[in-house]
Amino acid sequence: MFLVYFVLWIIFNGNITPEICVFGVLIAALLFAFTCRFMDYSVKKEFRVYRKLGKLLRYVFVLVVEVVKANLGVIHLILTQKEEIQPVLARFHSDLKGPVAQTLLANAITLTPGTITVMLENGDYTVHCLDESLAEGMNSSIFTRLAEDMERQ
Repeated sequence: MFLVYFVLWIIFNGNITPEICVFGVLIAALLFAFTCRFMDYSVKKEFRVYRKLGKLLRYVFVLVVEVVKANLGVIHLILTQKEEIQPVLARFHSDLKGPVAQTLLANAITLTPGTITVMLENGDYTVHCLDESLAEGMNSSIFTRLAEDMERQ
């Protein structure tokens, strides 16, 4: 949160000078202290976020790549008239334990074109897929592996 507060301070100021950086550090520190005191946050949680930051950035990069690939697949599916589109509801179970990891996976599925997470309950996902081909291998997708990797740390 400290870095978020500092970066927001710099963005809102519009330029970087030594004075703005010093005031930014002070204001970010005050806001961070307020957040820790009154909003159930701690320095320990802050370091946990920093430790997972690399994996989270990798997850976002993979998500962007997969969204682009899925866009191309959906465009191909729509433009080719030789196949008839067969929508399907796919169900699968994920071994993700935490609600954050489960929600991260559900959102990644929904953000990928052609798929929408309809329901998530106790690790059981119900996903609407535009075509049967999009439902294949959903429980062993790259998103599931990356979310499991982030959850383990």
